[in-house]
Amino acid sequence: MAKKGLKRKQKTEVVKKEDEAKVILPLVRRSDEPVTKKAKWVNRERVLVFGTRGISFQHRHLMKDIIKMLPHAKSANKMERKENLFVVNEMCKMSHCNKCILFDGRLQRDLYMWFSNSPDGPSIKFNVESIFTSAELKLTGNCLKGSRPLLSFDNSFDAHPQYSLLREMFVQIFGVPDHHPKSQPFVDNVLNFSVLDNRIWFRNYQILDENGAIAEIGPRFVLQPIRIFKGSFCGETLWENPFYVTPAKTRRLLKDSKKDKYANNKIQRKAKKTKELLAPFRVKPENEIFRDGNVKEKAKHLISKNK
Repeated sequence: MAKKGLKRKQKTEVVKKEDEAKVILPLVRRSDEPVTKKAKWVNRERVLVFGTRGISFQHRHLMKDIIKMLPHAKSANKMERKENLFVVNEMCKMSHCNKCILFDGRLQRDLYMWFSNSPDGPSIKFNVESIFTSAELKLTGNCLKGSRPLLSFDNSFDAHPQYSLLREMFVQIFGVPDHHPKSQPFVDNVLNFSVLDNRIWFRNYQILDENGAIAEIGPRFVLQPIRIFKGSFCGETLWENPFYVTPAKTRRLLKDSKKDKYANNKIQRKAKKTKELLAPFRVKPENEIFRDGNVKEKAKHLISKNK
């Protein structure tokens, strides 16, 4: 029994000697080690850009132009139109995106664009008009791919609360996060948003010089806001545009105006024919000179009438 106790004492003495042999180094950084830096990429905004089945080739090219403009954007497959729009929130969650731009095409000619903050909202529905892609325009402007743009807004965005909400949404979607891995550390283009005729006009310009010279790059389009929803693709309506007219109604009104034009042309043709038939029976004013009276005075009177 005594021998076992001695062995345990020897083991404890060896452990104590090992603890004493450990030397605690001072907390001093060597010059060869890199300095620990804070993370610069703080804004983790990601935008999911995709469309539904039924968009035309022009709408698809516009979608590609927007994806090229935004280095923090992600693309996805086309969504079936039968599915509910609330599925988009799940797609954003799977793609780790908190913003969404959805291109919803109708009848291969009408385009609706959704801007949404997923999954809490709000979401905004626009009707897109006057679409011109960068390939169609063939403009002289050009900028570096992945550069961070300046966002320029009209003064009318401060006048109404719905436009100030739209401005905040545009800033969060089109504003490229600082130090994004896919972005370039240059600012060489301007995205301009201006309000005119209850619509938002979008233009993309290249900064040519420090003096303020710019050249348009493209694409260009016009956004007509329809509704602002409280949630993401759902919820109560916060604001509705009272001046909005559906594209189908505008086409019908245009057709009706052409119908009136045809009726007016028919009336004008009829009046022209009656005028031509009555023309031979009209008396020429020159023949009235040689009737009773002074010829010189009548001639002066006719000349003054013609003047």
